[in-house]
Amino acid sequence: MIDRNLARGLFLMAVSLAFGLTALKYPIGDFARAGPGLFPAVVSTMLFLIGVATVVRSRYVEKARLELNPRNIGIILGSLCAFAIITLLVNMIAAIVAMVFIATLAGKNYSWKRNVKISIGLVLMAFVFAKFLGMNLPLY
Repeated sequence: MIDRNLARGLFLMAVSLAFGLTALKYPIGDFARAGPGLFPAVVSTMLFLIGVATVVRSRYVEKARLELNPRNIGIILGSLCAFAIITLLVNMIAAIVAMVFIATLAGKNYSWKRNVKISIGLVLMAFVFAKFLGMNLPLY
């Protein structure tokens, strides 16, 4: 039996290494003058530490069986594809709302009220990234 907690930690560590090693190809700079590789390096380091903590924790908690649900994986991948296509064809706000409503189909209970709240929060975060951080996002 494959332990779900152990697999989760190893997967987080693998993803963080993939992004962290790629980030090292860019100039890191320092915290006073950050280079383009600093943010992904810091985030991937934190993700790696979370992965290590998850692997260590998996040794002390009861083992849980790893179950893969192809339907849910397909729904999540479909929501990401819908996000990309709707962003290109319409705008990012519509894409965020569509992604949330499609992705939550993979959950056990579906609540359109919760989806609206999540969509509003993500749209507000996109506005923060666009307006305050100066990111060029096709919001509207």
